[in-house]
Amino acid sequence: MASTRRLSSTLEMTSTKQPASRRGSERRPPDRRGSGYSSGQSRRPSIDPSRLIPMDKTTHVGGTNDFNVVFIGAGNIMFGSDEGPWNHSFRFEHKLGLRLKVVALIDPAIERATAVLQKKCDSFVISAYQATRVFKTLEDFVKNMSQKDRPRAIVVGSPPMFRGTLQPGRDIEMQILKYFPGVAIFMEKPIATGPKHELEQSFQISKAISDSGAICSVGYMLRYLKAVQKMKQIIEENGLTVMVTIARYACAYEAIAKPDWWDKSKSAGPVIEQGTHFCDLSRYFGGEVDISSVAAHSLDWDENAGHLSKVQIDESKIAPENRIPRVTAATWKYGSGAVGSFIHTVTLQGHNYSCELEIHADGYSLKLVNPYVQPTLYVRKPGDDHEQMYTFPDDDPFFSEVSNWIDIIEDIEEDPEAAQILSSYEDACRTYELTWAIREASERSRAARLAASKAAATVFEEEGEAE
Repeated sequence: MASTRRLSSTLEMTSTKQPASRRGSERRPPDRRGSGYSSGQSRRPSIDPSRLIPMDKTTHVGGTNDFNVVFIGAGNIMFGSDEGPWNHSFRFEHKLGLRLKVVALIDPAIERATAVLQKKCDSFVISAYQATRVFKTLEDFVKNMSQKDRPRAIVVGSPPMFRGTLQPGRDIEMQILKYFPGVAIFMEKPIATGPKHELEQSFQISKAISDSGAICSVGYMLRYLKAVQKMKQIIEENGLTVMVTIARYACAYEAIAKPDWWDKSKSAGPVIEQGTHFCDLSRYFGGEVDISSVAAHSLDWDENAGHLSKVQIDESKIAPENRIPRVTAATWKYGSGAVGSFIHTVTLQGHNYSCELEIHADGYSLKLVNPYVQPTLYVRKPGDDHEQMYTFPDDDPFFSEVSNWIDIIEDIEEDPEAAQILSSYEDACRTYELTWAIREASERSRAARLAASKAAATVFEEEGEAE
């Protein structure tokens, strides 16, 4: 545990530096948009952590013209909840100030969308929402859109089962490209939670987005943590080669009362739906994964060690084959030769999760602890067996990812290294591919284990009859 570690010193990564005056610039090169690196590279785009300005210390984007945005999805990720810090609308309001104009809110649940919109109109941000119209579908908005309502950016926060494919009704990306070619897209993660055979469709969408030239960012916000960028900085400044990534994600299952989350046929399982963040961070540091090398094991609901005492839903209503594993442990090889490991557990009660990521290189250990609540980084370097601790007060990766994306849309250049998109759609597809590989490997392992157990029981019965 972090509290028992011997620490040589504690450093706070604070930044009181105000943003430089913004100025127009020539069009940014493609790599600033997250598309200028090949999938085989382990050196992902990074940002100097001192450039990630806290929301309360930043200034609104300059200008007087309206910045039209369409929100797709009126749920928690877009408008917040008591379950966590996510709330995209809140970050957009702070980034754009009075320029923000949400021209449309798209959600088939009209009553819910209207209710959240009313709360906004009853608050100090009324200017952003007083003219917002609610539509069931994007197509309905397009049919009723005036030229002054044309969006500069579209934020997709609808459930992942409704995106990431070419199937009608689950193809929001292709609809956006059809009706608004070239308009910037912010996509929540994971990009999809459909069946494995649809994965190729996600890669086809990735190519279509890239070919369109749209500025697209996917919401793997942990990449924007100051702690994560400090880790990248240490690796790059010291010319290190990552040897192993070790990720652990322990969720507090007692607080998860959504039946769909416990049903693999609806949520795709906890590794794909929840552990995706740490699989993504593993790739961010380790590079591309040799998918054929992925091996995994699981502890399942029907095993002696898999019993949970405080599940808040009735699992008996879920088909046995669709019930989620309690533990999934995976290992793999990266293209560089490095090794990766990931373990996801459905074991904790209460509300707080326990998550850690370790990166090891020759002489160095970088350990990220509690990234969701209070990110803390422990660094061990050559010549000192003690760990140095870094804390990052007031960091908000949700704001940083939105802020960087908008700066690139606005073509604002404070510094050549300031704003970069750290997760492209193609990159997100490869994380999705890894999480599916982990799930499939664990299911193959379980099937082989059950088959061996059945075969052994059959032999035992036959021997008993022979006697």
